[in-house]
Amino acid sequence: MSTRQTADEVLVITTAGIYDGMSDDTYHSDPVPGGSLSSTGVRLLTPPSTPAHYRWAIDNPKTSATFEHGHAAHALVLGTGPELVRIDADEWRTNAIKDEVAAVRERGAVPLKPAAYDAIHAMADRIREHPDAAQLLTADGGLSEQSAFWRDPGTGVWCRARYDRLPPKVTEPGRRLVLADYKTTVDASTEAFVKSAASYGYHQQQEWYRAGLIACGYDPDPVFLFVAQEKTAPYLVNVIQLDHEAGVLARRQNARALGMFRDCQRSETWPGHPTSIDPAPLPGYFVTKAEEYLA
Repeated sequence: MSTRQTADEVLVITTAGIYDGMSDDTYHSDPVPGGSLSSTGVRLLTPPSTPAHYRWAIDNPKTSATFEHGHAAHALVLGTGPELVRIDADEWRTNAIKDEVAAVRERGAVPLKPAAYDAIHAMADRIREHPDAAQLLTADGGLSEQSAFWRDPGTGVWCRARYDRLPPKVTEPGRRLVLADYKTTVDASTEAFVKSAASYGYHQQQEWYRAGLIACGYDPDPVFLFVAQEKTAPYLVNVIQLDHEAGVLARRQNARALGMFRDCQRSETWPGHPTSIDPAPLPGYFVTKAEEYLA
């Protein structure tokens, strides 16, 4: 099911589907009565994070310069999102500049220092020059920043996802829909990216986004790729697909997080780390190195 809404309409989501034109603010404010779980939330419910970390993050949203930089790159590459405003000052220390930056943020735009503004435009140019990345993120026919809402069949929990770029439905027999997510990073090499995937739960995001398209009836088995791009010159791009085992692990982790979310909602308690005190060994790699040195 696909439901179209205007970007400035205040929504209350009670029907599963993919919603076109929903603003970032509406999506992140969570328009599902009683609350829904996002990919970010799932990862915050997965160890070493805890339900207490999740609850704090929901109750205390924050904006950082790193987030704004990535948000700006997404906006320019995908051709949607907030306005990017160049602030003609390398330092934002004077009251006049601080007021200008605050006014830009107040109207929903993203303020950027000159170097960041130029870098983000160079990044967008590099994406358009990359044959695979350009096809995945900017090709005609797809729609950017699409929002999906669905109920998890196992727990009944409402779920949501925000797709960078949703390609058209596949109609040709034998072809699979290919979905991509854009990540800005320090190092876009495959070796570095898989470490980031493990640290930040990108594999869980992959399976969450796939589950959304399947649940909404958009595609029965989409392929998921990551488009990673370095934030410094020459702004290299790498298209990466995680292996089958990563997907299997992510589905198990996501299922555990969904059950935890359901239970925490019902009990209205969001526990932190376990309260029992058990002897904890030092990491094996540390002990091995120490023993080698002392031998």
